[in-house]
Formats: sequence, structure tokens, C-alpha cells
Amino acid sequence: MISLVRVDNRLIHGQVVEAWLPRLRASRMVVADDEAYETPLVRAAMALAVPANVAVQIEPLLGVDYAALAEGPDRTLLLVRQLSGVLVAREHGLKLLQLNLGNVHFAPGRRKVSASVFLSQEELDQLKMLVNEGVEVEARGVPTDARVDFATMVERFGKGA
Repeated sequence: MISLVRVDNRLIHGQVVEAWLPRLRASRMVVADDEAYETPLVRAAMALAVPANVAVQIEPLLGVDYAALAEGPDRTLLLVRQLSGVLVAREHGLKLLQLNLGNVHFAPGRRKVSASVFLSQEELDQLKMLVNEGVEVEARGVPTDARVDFATMVERFGKGA
């Protein structure tokens, strides 16, 4: 079962390991990212950062069996580097109910919508499509942070915050 899908430019790092894994009681972490998969040193470093009792799987974005993840018995945290990757995963079987935006870095054309999330108009439109389809979208770095819902993201984006 997929406990949470998280968009995070940094993929596996302290916030994920120390805060999200315990909160979700996840026994498995799947990273769906071509760049991480193609770099042996990155794969090794990520695997070392995770507690031994948590299974780690690092696969290319299109190499993950998303339907099997949803149906499997393990509580799973799915990490994807970019929102565009989440959309590709949906096209390939990901059943998405909840999406957490953790760390989406600044880039030209992006505006700040939470402490660690910057979005473009195109990404905001993509999120709106997901929300309209019933996906719960939020931004927060760790579970104890105040939840920033989609409506607040839209408001902040509009203000150029």
C-alpha cells in the first residue's frame, strides 16, 4: 500500500528519514527517479541513509510497477523528484490519493507557495487538475509543519509571495 507520494527535489534526506518514515510507519521506500537510478554512487548513498529495517528500492521512473505498490502489503513512501514525474507515474498505474510537496526548489518562473516549495503556473495548473480529480494536495517539509493546502498555495502564488 502506498502511504504517501512525496515530491522532493532532494529525494532521500534527513526530513524523510527522521520525520516521514516514522510518522507513516513505512517499512518500504521507493524512489522513482531516472537520475538517481543511473548513478551508482547516489543509489548507494541513499540506501545507506535509510534505517536497516526499511527496504529501499531505487528505480527509473518508468521501471516501477505502481499498481503492485498500491496493492502490496508494505506501507510504502514513494519519492519522486518533480511533479512531472508524478504525472508520468499516474499515466503508468499510480493510484494517487494524497500528494505531499516537500522540497521543490526555486527556478525561473516559479513562485514561493510554502517555506520550501516554489511552483510555476504550469505546475499549479497540474496540481489543480489533480485536486479536481480528488487528490489531496499539501505542502510541508515535515509532518509537524503547518499544512499548506492547495487553496493557500494558489493564493500565495497569486500574491507572488
